[in-house]
Amino acid sequence: MSPRQKMINLMYIVLTAMLALNVSSDVLNGFTQVEAGMVRTNSTLTARNQALLEQLKAFNEQNPEKGGVWYGKAVELCGETNSLYTFVDSLKLAIVRSADGADATLDNIKGQDNLEAASYVMLAPGTGKGERLRLSIDSFRDYVSQILTDSIKRDIISKTLTTDVKATPGNISLKSWEETMFENMPVVAAVTLLSKIQSDIRYAEGEALGALITNIDAGDVRVNEMNAFVIPSSRNVMRGSRYTANIIMAAVDTTQRPIVYINGEKLANDRGLYEVATARTGVFDYSGYIEVPHGDGSITKHEFSSSYTVVEPMATVSATMMNVLYAGINNPISIAVPGIPNNAISASMTNGTLTRNGDQWIAHPTKVGAEAVVTVTATIDGRSQTVATTNFRVRKLPDPMPFITYNDSKGNKDRYRGGRPFAKTLLLAAPGIEAAIDDDLLNVTYKVLSFETVFFDSMGNAIPEVSNGAAFSERQKNSFRRLSRGKRFYISRVKAVGPDGIERVLAPMEVIVN
Repeated sequence: MSPRQKMINLMYIVLTAMLALNVSSDVLNGFTQVEAGMVRTNSTLTARNQALLEQLKAFNEQNPEKGGVWYGKAVELCGETNSLYTFVDSLKLAIVRSADGADATLDNIKGQDNLEAASYVMLAPGTGKGERLRLSIDSFRDYVSQILTDSIKRDIISKTLTTDVKATPGNISLKSWEETMFENMPVVAAVTLLSKIQSDIRYAEGEALGALITNIDAGDVRVNEMNAFVIPSSRNVMRGSRYTANIIMAAVDTTQRPIVYINGEKLANDRGLYEVATARTGVFDYSGYIEVPHGDGSITKHEFSSSYTVVEPMATVSATMMNVLYAGINNPISIAVPGIPNNAISASMTNGTLTRNGDQWIAHPTKVGAEAVVTVTATIDGRSQTVATTNFRVRKLPDPMPFITYNDSKGNKDRYRGGRPFAKTLLLAAPGIEAAIDDDLLNVTYKVLSFETVFFDSMGNAIPEVSNGAAFSERQKNSFRRLSRGKRFYISRVKAVGPDGIERVLAPMEVIVN
């Protein structure tokens, strides 16, 4: 090929390249129209999102406790959105000024077909803003996705703000998102693409604000029945104490009632009615939780605990003339206040001491003839108050009866009190006499100090013999041995002392020898 032909061919190649680089004015005008539409759309989205934010603000002012957390999230969201939106605005202006000069504006772009300005601003080594934009979009997309609870909307936002790049036929190496978007892109097209990104950002912001508004009531419990209840601390109130009750409004959803668990077991009914049989007295604690379904499908647990007191069924019957305590001994008495546990009851007594012994009390009066006054106090609703005052007469213990202790034919101990035949062998085996009150009401043992036995000779003369303390003396035992069947003698002048310290002379006892 001649040099001239080579020159002509080269000119055709250059002309073809220039034609390829030239962008049609119709295409540029089309981008201009799209950009104007995007600007209007962004303005509308911004106004809508501002209205949603104002709605959240108004609710927060009415109910800060319920709306505060969601309004705070909305303010944070709008701050993130505005920051990214402003950054994209700065990129649009930078591209236009790179093409038209430092005084250029977005309203009048002269170098619309400039193919180098977008590449320079977005892709220039070291100073290009394309990578920063991509990372900012990725971060914003993840931030909004965390706010959205609807999986479908979350997937839409992820696709709208994606920065993934798909391989295209004929490309050996995969370009980055910023290269795909801005390499050799006319200024007007680059500006339009950035406006589209701003529109996507505002759209994502609006969806997130809508989710925050929905979340205000999403966790609320839906109800369709409301009832007033009076919950008293106790239905039984003592004179001098206070009657307290909580008056509340309870609301339930009759179509989806809460589930109650007590001590780990599900309640058998759906009315919240707890019933338990009481087999023994005392204070019994129980606890559990209520599972409450919410409007968003979530379930929350609300724990509770309480207790109840089981007391014996009781009726106090007392004989007015028999309010008697015996001096010098421990008198067991019972003190109970209906509806009050024993550990909340205390008592005191005049003319002696009063002590607690388990569930019983021991009264120990000292002076015979003076009254003993028992005062009972109980702790009710955190306050101690007097609930009863009872007067008791203090009497001297009655005289005991003397007796001889022996073993019967079965080896059991028994007491011989005179007035009936008594085997001579049992009499000789007995060490002496004892004295006690054992009338099934009192069981008080006395100490025998001394006694006399009185025998009668054939002339009818009385022959007294003195004991050795509580034991039979040797002379008395010799007299027992001389007694024949059917003979009798008397044990008299028995001196004994009881726990009250009073020495007594007991009634004589007739012994008939068998």
